[in-house]
Amino acid sequence: MSKVILDMSMSLDGYVTAAGATPQEPAGAGGDRLTEWAMGGDAATAGLLAASAASLGAIISGRRTYDTSLPWWGADGPTGPARLPLFVVTHGPPPGDVPEGGVYTFVTDGIESALKQAREAAGGRDVAVMGGADTARRFLRAGLVDHIGIHLAPVIFGGGGRLFDDIGDAHVRLEVVDVTGTPKATHLLYRIVK
Repeated sequence: MSKVILDMSMSLDGYVTAAGATPQEPAGAGGDRLTEWAMGGDAATAGLLAASAASLGAIISGRRTYDTSLPWWGADGPTGPARLPLFVVTHGPPPGDVPEGGVYTFVTDGIESALKQAREAAGGRDVAVMGGADTARRFLRAGLVDHIGIHLAPVIFGGGGRLFDDIGDAHVRLEVVDVTGTPKATHLLYRIVK
């Protein structure tokens, strides 16, 4: 069965967005530092991205991520020309125009339904939960995540949005699967011990 991978970029002090998020800067003031690693162009990063893309079949995100990222993504979604399906967990479809021929499916009946649809679309490949701490936390609390991938950016924000706040009181035991250093980030992959 495919794995569900929570995949996020994070500052050294645990923030997935910087303080001061606006529609123009959805990752907060200077928050783009979190994803500079993906634009690096070095061989190590290119290999990491290629390996990740090869195993991925679908993506799940929250509505806020969709709303703030659509101007950059367009109809192709976050994977660009690969056009992987993106399932957006939401209370209702967006009021504005959805790009014609886009990769987006809006799921209004919960995270379990979004995961079921994403797994079906992924055809046995992995499903990534990305872009949005609220949705990621919901998946963690529900015990639906198999692996956690963190792209640790060399920055300390001192404030912003944290990923691991409010995930419950129970300990989540992890096993290190891989640690890869690249010029602009340290990439950590953990398996959740269930």
